Amino acid sequence: MLLYEELENKVAVLTINRPDKLNALNISLLQELASTLERIEQSDIRVVVITGAGTKAFVAGADLEEIAACSPFELWSFLRQGQNVLRLIEGLSKPVITAINGIALGGGFELALACSLRIAGEKSYFAFPEASLGLMPGFGGTQRLPKAIGKTVALEYLLTGSKLSAEEAYRLGLINKVVKIDELRSKALEMANKIANQSPAAVRFILQSVQGGYELAGERGELLEAGLTALCSATEDSREGLAAFKERRKPVFTGC
Repeated sequence: MLLYEELENKVAVLTINRPDKLNALNISLLQELASTLERIEQSDIRVVVITGAGTKAFVAGADLEEIAACSPFELWSFLRQGQNVLRLIEGLSKPVITAINGIALGGGFELALACSLRIAGEKSYFAFPEASLGLMPGFGGTQRLPKAIGKTVALEYLLTGSKLSAEEAYRLGLINKVVKIDELRSKALEMANKIANQSPAAVRFILQSVQGGYELAGERGELLEAGLTALCSATEDSREGLAAFKERRKPVFTGC
């Protein structure tokens, strides 16, 4: 259900492969995602790209057949598992780019929100349809969307289930680029390779600073940034980058 490709330049591509179910998330897929992400965290992979199989859907939410069969406690366990996976994505020490190749509904929208960067095919759209089913988002959507676009605008989409086009998502700052669907993979890999050529140590510290500082106010966030910058300056990558600049050559980063 999850395809793994390891490309040159230490870029990994994860493809959610349930096209017959519009790539809906079920328990076994979440388990597979979690174990793969944990393995990537310990590897020398520098950037991760997540996409969906086929051309119709990135992820059309959680698997409703499984949800319908769950008791309230089983559903709570399933939701906590999904939340844990999305926190793994959000907290990964390597950037995660999502290439959104179609509809991203419910859990698919939430999965995209947990990623570092988002590129969408021009006909993609996003929505939280849960309220029309007597449910509500449960993989962190009520927490991440207001932080991304503001409480009032987020509530409109959460409460009405209205569709959000790729262009509108771009205007709201939810995604980085809107591209033609046949260019989606190449554009995502182009961005991934640009990041992979940077210092892995610096990239790791930047992710920590942004993610950690996002929850902090004012000077506390700046203190975190200053501390991480000082630590970054003590790495081998920093010494290599400065030496390469002085010697007018391309740096060779190791991530140390």
